[in-house]
Amino acid sequence: MSADFKTITDRDNNSINRKIILYSPLIIIVINITTAIIAGKIVGKWAFIPIILIEWVLFAYFIFLQKDPKEIKKWLKKSIRKYSWIWIGLTIFIGLLPLPIFIKYYYLLYDITVFLPWIILALVNPFLEEFYWRGVLLDQTKNWMPIISVLYSSLLFSANHAVFGINSELFRGSEVLISTLIMGIIWAITYKRTNSLRWVIISHFLVDFLNLSSAAFLDLYKAGH
Repeated sequence: MSADFKTITDRDNNSINRKIILYSPLIIIVINITTAIIAGKIVGKWAFIPIILIEWVLFAYFIFLQKDPKEIKKWLKKSIRKYSWIWIGLTIFIGLLPLPIFIKYYYLLYDITVFLPWIILALVNPFLEEFYWRGVLLDQTKNWMPIISVLYSSLLFSANHAVFGINSELFRGSEVLISTLIMGIIWAITYKRTNSLRWVIISHFLVDFLNLSSAAFLDLYKAGH
């Protein structure tokens, strides 16, 4: 009886955790909006820092709610699927698209207050975002129709980035929503086709690195530097 009770309890807990994870993007977006509004009134464009830090904590919580830390390494394994190189190539291409921005505005990194958040974000953010938006959400929806699973993750991924537009002019408008949606779709399909987040994380790193993320959040391009 005790073994049966434990099995039922574990099944109920897994069901509850799954529901929490499926609703978690909405929780994250609401918390991000609240943080953006409050922090924006206090520190202006620098609100991106508390937004991202709180977001990272939430990502980590939902990642470990679903996965045993020992199993996370499975997301980083090599792809063994046939023709996966096609999606890997497309994923890396997406990551290199912001290269002209880096070439034109790299000198903004000479300011240490821009450099530090830029390099920290580039090194940490790709792992937490991909573990959550692709790893957690796509694993939880793997029994859905593939197109629904991909769109569920990608649309919410795009909507979450629109939050930064509350304090940053560069993150306002349809361009941000469309570009992040396209990236989300390609990265989601790549994960499904390769069964690995390795190349998706590299692509996300390239986007954050080459896009000079902190400079973008601070609207330094707009400021004419």
